Formats: sequence, C-alpha cells, structure tokens
Amino acid sequence: MAKQELARVKGTRDLLPEDMAKRRWVFERIREVFERYGFKEILTPTFEYTKLFQLRSGEEVVDQLYAFEDKGGRNISLRPDLTSSVARLFVNSFQTAPKPIRWYYITNMFRYEEPQSGRLREFWQAGVELIGSQKVEADAEVIALLIESYLATGLKEFTVNVGDRVILDEFAKMLGVKDDIGLMRFIDKKDKIEKEEFVKGLKDFGLDDEGVEKVLALIELKGKPDEVLPKAYELFTSDVATEELKRIEELFELLDSYGVGEYALIDFGIARGFDYYTSIVFEAIAPNELGIGSIGGGGRYDNLIEVFGGRPTPATGFAIGIERLIPILENKGLLPELKIGSDVFIAYIGKELEVRKKVIELTQDLRRSGIRAEYDVQGRKLRKALDYANAQGIPYVVILGKRDLAEGKATIRDMESGEQFVVGLGEVVKKVKELLGE
Repeated sequence: MAKQELARVKGTRDLLPEDMAKRRWVFERIREVFERYGFKEILTPTFEYTKLFQLRSGEEVVDQLYAFEDKGGRNISLRPDLTSSVARLFVNSFQTAPKPIRWYYITNMFRYEEPQSGRLREFWQAGVELIGSQKVEADAEVIALLIESYLATGLKEFTVNVGDRVILDEFAKMLGVKDDIGLMRFIDKKDKIEKEEFVKGLKDFGLDDEGVEKVLALIELKGKPDEVLPKAYELFTSDVATEELKRIEELFELLDSYGVGEYALIDFGIARGFDYYTSIVFEAIAPNELGIGSIGGGGRYDNLIEVFGGRPTPATGFAIGIERLIPILENKGLLPELKIGSDVFIAYIGKELEVRKKVIELTQDLRRSGIRAEYDVQGRKLRKALDYANAQGIPYVVILGKRDLAEGKATIRDMESGEQFVVGLGEVVKKVKELLGE
C-alpha cells in the first residue's frame, strides 16, 4: 500500500511546546484580570445546532460556518464564536438566576475564512459576557476589563475604539436607506477597501452625492469625546440619537473613573460583523508591522437572548483574538523568556536494577520538591545521555553509577560551565535547589 502524505489542514497550526508556553503565559495574565473583576469561567460545547448561529450571527459569519449533517441527520456547526452559545446556555438554565451574570471563557473557535496574518480557521479567543444589566455601567465595566486585560500582558500601545449601532441605524434612516444592516456591514469594511471603491459601494445603496458626503463625514468622526461629541450632536438630531450620544458621553466619563479613559476613542464608523449587536460596540487596535487589524472587540446585544426564546435580557461582552495578540506581543518584545522543559536530567551508568531503581527514587524526590526532573528512560551511554540533555537545554545533569550508589554519592554536572559537584545522595535535592537559585 502506497504511503499517504498526511498534511496539516489549511488554516490550522500545530502548537509546539514553545508556542504553548507563550499562550499559557498570556492566558494566565488575562484569566487573572477576568477573575479579579468577578467573572467565572465556563465552557460550552464545541458544536451546536446550526440554527443557533443562523438566527443572528450575521451573513458573513454564517457563510463561514463549519456546518455538517451528523449521523443522526441533525444540522450541526462548529462554534464560530461563543456569545451565541452563552445566550443559549442562559436561556436553557439561568433565566431566573440572580443578575448580573459574569462569565468568561478561553477556548477555540472555527470559521471557514481565507487564512492570513492573525487569521486562521481554528483560532482561540478569551472573552467575557455580562448578562442582566442595561446600565451604561455594564458597558464601562467590560470595556475597562478589555483594556486592563491588554495592559496585563504588557501591551500599552493600543486604543479601544467605541461606536454605536443605534447611531448608525439612525444615520441610515436619515439617509433613507432601506437596507440599513447592509449599509452598516459595508461601512464596517471602510478600512479594508480603497476610497474610490468605498464611494461606489455607497452609491450602490442608492445614496446620492450628498448622502455619500454625509457618510464620509460620519467615518471622520473619530477621536476623544470633547472633539467628536459636539459634531455628533449637530449631525444626529433625532431624540433617539441624542439619548444614545448622552449614553456614550457618560460611558467615557465612567472610563475616566476606572483610570483607563486614555485608551478609549470614539469611532462612529464601527459596526462589528455580528447582527446581534444593538447599541455600544467597540474594537481594540494595536499599531503593528504585521498587517494585523483588530485584536479584539465586542458590544451590547440586548435582543439576542429574546431571539433565542428567553425573556428580554440585556447583555454585553467582548472577545480577545489570541492569534492576533500573541504575534504583536512577540513583535514588540513583550513576551518574557519562558523556561520550558526540565531543570535537571538524571543519567546513569550501567544496567543494574538497583541503580535504575535508585535513579527513579531520586527523580521522584526532585519532582516532589517542586523541581522539574526527568531521567533517562532509554538507558543510553553517558555521552549520549549528556548530548540529549544539552540538546534539550536542561541546565543540570545528575550522574549515578553502581560505584556511586555503593559510596552513597552522586555527581551533579553544570551543562553550561562543565563544572561538577560530588554530593551525598541525601544532598542532591538541596544542591540542585541551590544551583537553581531556589
């Protein structure tokens, strides 16, 4: 039978120990901040009924679903995000629970999109959902948490740009556009296409030159509240828009109280890709040389739970794109040098059972003392065992032979300097800790 070449599936990646160490470091810092804000970790199934995502995820996301029919004839999809699953969980089991509910997750998602820098078909997100509060304090809480999560990783050069779906909806009405959702989606892509193409696309929605100029004026409304809001109050004059602008104004005052206001800007050109957003939306941008755009975002989704059959329940949340964040942290030199693998390797000379048993006992003593240790399970000659330890970057090797065992001693070798220390078998753990600086 001919050998088959089994390649990695397009849009996925193998994560090696060095990659996992970086991810674990990032996860730990984000998780610590999430929990400091009172959020509790959950995990929903990797796949759900396809209908769950078709209801309100948005045309682009639905087109990217990994959807299939299972052996029972059910239409199933791998999750493209977790917000829909969280809303389903809430409707199933938590409608009568005390509010607000604070949940967080760190897990993988799946979308069939064209792989590029920071974008894969299997990707990880760290996110939160705050369910049960319609107050602007809830919006401020999650945006402040998003900002503090990035700061916890050492990232300081970034902004969280805040927009509003109510404002965009009022804007579409003002322009007389029937396909308001389509217009929002198109405006959201403004940074990905040339201006000429953008203007042509606006005219395809039936806008005349005056309408196009108003859209171009809208997307220029970006900056600090004191710069943007006076112009916004002039542009949006309906009662609904005025109330929403007051909410945004209050939001930024609250962010100042959190001590994170310097990282937030207003950007009325943001819509976000999911159809379930209803009010304030936001996305984080970190300047970089890698061609990576948004590194996270979210918003308020006050109608989603009702769409899924629950009682009307306000909610807001966000997700951080891990495959986008980590390369930027690496590029900016913000990830520390992370030690992976063992601190000490135990090699032995000879094949005697009593020596092999003592090596295992010694390895266990080291491990139970909190030292990362491994022994030579292949029984190689000493030279090859030392070569292995050196190739693995293990800093210290304990050497034990039949004569050493009889004399109750062992040799500890510093692999970098070549220096060796002869100690009693009962002193090995103490000496290794000393060498490791513990």
